[in-house]
Amino acid sequence: MNVQTIKDNWFSNIKNDVLAGMTVSFALIPEAIAFSIAAGVDPMVGLYASFIIPVILSFFGGRPGMISAATASVAMLVGVLVSKYGVEYLFAASILAGIIQMIFGALKFGRFITFVPQSVMIGFVNALAIMIFMAQLVHFHGASWIMYAMVAGTLAIIYILPRFTKAAPAALIAIIIMTIIEYATGIDVKTVGDLGHMSSHLPSFHLPSVPLSLHMLAVIFPYSLSMAVVGSLETLMTSTVVDEYTETKSDKNKEVRGLGLANFVTGFFGGMAGCAMIGQSVINVQSGGRKRLSTFIAGAFLMVLIVVLSPVVKNVPMGALVGVMFMVSINTFDWKSLINLRKMPVAEAITMILTVIIVVFTSNLAIGVGVGVVISALIFGWRIARIHTSVGVNEEGIKTYTVSGQMFFGTMSHFVETFEVRNDPNTIIINFEHSHIWDHSAVTGISKVIEKYKAHNKSVKIVGLNDESKNVMNKIGLGTSGH
Repeated sequence: MNVQTIKDNWFSNIKNDVLAGMTVSFALIPEAIAFSIAAGVDPMVGLYASFIIPVILSFFGGRPGMISAATASVAMLVGVLVSKYGVEYLFAASILAGIIQMIFGALKFGRFITFVPQSVMIGFVNALAIMIFMAQLVHFHGASWIMYAMVAGTLAIIYILPRFTKAAPAALIAIIIMTIIEYATGIDVKTVGDLGHMSSHLPSFHLPSVPLSLHMLAVIFPYSLSMAVVGSLETLMTSTVVDEYTETKSDKNKEVRGLGLANFVTGFFGGMAGCAMIGQSVINVQSGGRKRLSTFIAGAFLMVLIVVLSPVVKNVPMGALVGVMFMVSINTFDWKSLINLRKMPVAEAITMILTVIIVVFTSNLAIGVGVGVVISALIFGWRIARIHTSVGVNEEGIKTYTVSGQMFFGTMSHFVETFEVRNDPNTIIINFEHSHIWDHSAVTGISKVIEKYKAHNKSVKIVGLNDESKNVMNKIGLGTSGH
């Protein structure tokens, strides 16, 4: 890596990257604490993870400007593990999850994101926007009118300030102004300090206190695999969203490997595994963050806030942070998808809506996206499982069946039933010029047709095969002569 490359990746957008990273670090704190509580661990576990993961990914990740940290999707997977075996098993599971993700990256797991249809992508984004919004509602329980006023004030600053100046991220200015108001007036509102204990100590190296045994591996492996799969999926999906927003490309396999390394290291420093966060990533890019420096600052400044400025951070009103997250939810949701819903094919619209519903109600990205992909695959299979056969007879009395469509397991039943073996002449031709043979089922179907004609002492000639179709037939042992 030469000096120019380092400059381009790190120092070509310094002001915006630093300010954007600082803005994100404030938004990471309540999320990290909340996710720690959801996992049943000390808040510092999530905070340490939200410091270590982005710092490591800023050096080893493949998507500059994306923010990864402790997340709800991963935290919700490990609650049972922590309650049964304790936090030390969580650290060990995070280390193993990191190893699995590094293997995923080495095996080019990132390419599988290309199999996620656009309808599922839109459903994923909209579901996360809804989940971000819903996650903020808990802060209004028992809240006074001041909480509502602070949220409204924060949103007003975020949306009005950019009309006058863009010198600093509006979200960061809103947080600072609301904190000053809270501190100066002494009003009684819920603050970051009310969420949980914040230690002023840096994370230190810690070997998980677990027995090195096959039983221990058997206990943590299902959780590690779940964290690795869900974390990788959410990271790949989020990186695609950031790619589209910034109109740049990313190395998704490198990002998965980097995430694995980050989770591996986090487990040795008292943190939990994490993954990409679409909300914080949106805050970063909308605040001007584009390069690796913004990701580094998000993690590093978070630690500064915890270690050096914790008395100040504890006074940040939750109303300000809730307002910022509402902004994230509003800006993340693909509002055009609602307008285009009537224009979309019915099958794709249903897939998108089902993806949203499943992700929101299960709070599990992997299930929602998995179901969405399966539904899309079934719809695609249904659409292409249609073949058309035209029939013609030449002057010599030879009958030709011209097949149009895709030859695979889904079309074989119809293909075999097309032929009128008893009434056909002694010689027929099957023309595959407008078709493609994909699998063993297709070859088996063709073989069945040939055998039927042979049983009636009739011959079949196969023509029009493209090279790939010929290779499939030759590999399986059926030539093109029909004998």
